Amino acid sequence: MKIKFMLSALCVAVMLSAASAQDLSIEYDAYTLDNGLDVILHQDKSTPIVTVGVMYHVGSKNENPDRTGFAHFFEHLLFEGSENIDRGEFSEYVQNAGGQLNAYTSNDVTFYFETLPSNQLELGLWLESERMLHAKVDEKGIETQREVVKEEMRQRYENSPYGTFLLEVLKRAYKEYPYRWPTIGSMEHLNAATESDYVNFYKDFYVPNNAVLVIAGDFAPKQAKQWVEQYFGSIPKKKGSFYRPNVEEPALGGEVRDTIFDEVQLPAVFQSYRIPSRNEDDIYAVQMLAKLLSEGESSRMRRALVDEQEKALAVQNVIFDFEGPSLAIAFAIANAGVDAKAVEEAMDAEIKEVQNELISEREFQKLLNQVETEFYTSNATTFGVANSLATYHTLSGDPELINTELEKYQEVTREDIKRVANKYFTPDNRVVLYYLPKPAKP
Repeated sequence: MKIKFMLSALCVAVMLSAASAQDLSIEYDAYTLDNGLDVILHQDKSTPIVTVGVMYHVGSKNENPDRTGFAHFFEHLLFEGSENIDRGEFSEYVQNAGGQLNAYTSNDVTFYFETLPSNQLELGLWLESERMLHAKVDEKGIETQREVVKEEMRQRYENSPYGTFLLEVLKRAYKEYPYRWPTIGSMEHLNAATESDYVNFYKDFYVPNNAVLVIAGDFAPKQAKQWVEQYFGSIPKKKGSFYRPNVEEPALGGEVRDTIFDEVQLPAVFQSYRIPSRNEDDIYAVQMLAKLLSEGESSRMRRALVDEQEKALAVQNVIFDFEGPSLAIAFAIANAGVDAKAVEEAMDAEIKEVQNELISEREFQKLLNQVETEFYTSNATTFGVANSLATYHTLSGDPELINTELEKYQEVTREDIKRVANKYFTPDNRVVLYYLPKPAKP
């Protein structure tokens, strides 16, 4: 289920016009039901809308290596309906009420959410309780969603230029940890799975004591708590533990290099560095380093490779700040007539400069401004706040990070950025992939 969720530009402008971070502190109420469901409420009466979201602590890392893709598959399957919602009606309820809905899956979590007019809060709670209590996990829905996921695999990965890069990176960057496969998983595994495999996965993870319910927006707290208890309080908790990978990922042990021949017109270089988890202190300096090098029009690699040297057509980065060992990926698509080796050497030169010299005070301040803007923007809507609270609670065990995490970025120094560049962005800690056009003749 992929229905666009648009950020409100007006809300962003209002948030960014506030005088200080203190003025932007987000108040919330957190408590736990008897069945283990964590609940977080954030009241914001500035606009008559409310977001209801449920985040389950299950992602691709919780899957059986022989049955990958289940968490992402359930992102689709749990829109099929329930005992009280006919097939296909889930989205109709929300759209007919003037709302929007969506979901996403990561390696660590799955998040379902609706944004509705504030007088439709009860509808959102009922829908999510239906999803948690007795969703339709049957052969008809499974077969339908198998075809949907197959088409997504074709569009996003197989038929997209450079689209397989994440699949190729992950299986080389991890030896033991179950981030070795992407969230979409294996079509062979999904085809081989039986209905009982899917039912068991649902019973194992989509339960109240493996979830957090967040309500953010315009609502009356007393009434909201009554509805939360009414719709979720009687859902039985799971007895026993949840599968969490207890794996020590060994060091990469040296640079991993490979070449992928693909249906592309121009060469591309992907550099993927092992970095700390989202809950380690160094992650903030690493995040800032990655932005400095390859995020945005003014990043160092963009300026050097695209604007000045004209060796690359585009430069981008992707940060995967996982609950476990994480990755920073920078990639560049070569200009016509430029080979991959020349592009890689230019990328390495920018990293080497940061390793050898402190960045300027002016560049550092610009970087801080960028981080602050992104931080405030991400929390400028009811969805943004709900998503942040759920993520901080689930992956870091501390929803208060929504108010304090910016301080951790502000504590990073220029020396820290140089230090992490030398610690993590080294050849023996990376996977380098060249994507090259397939030869005209085999």
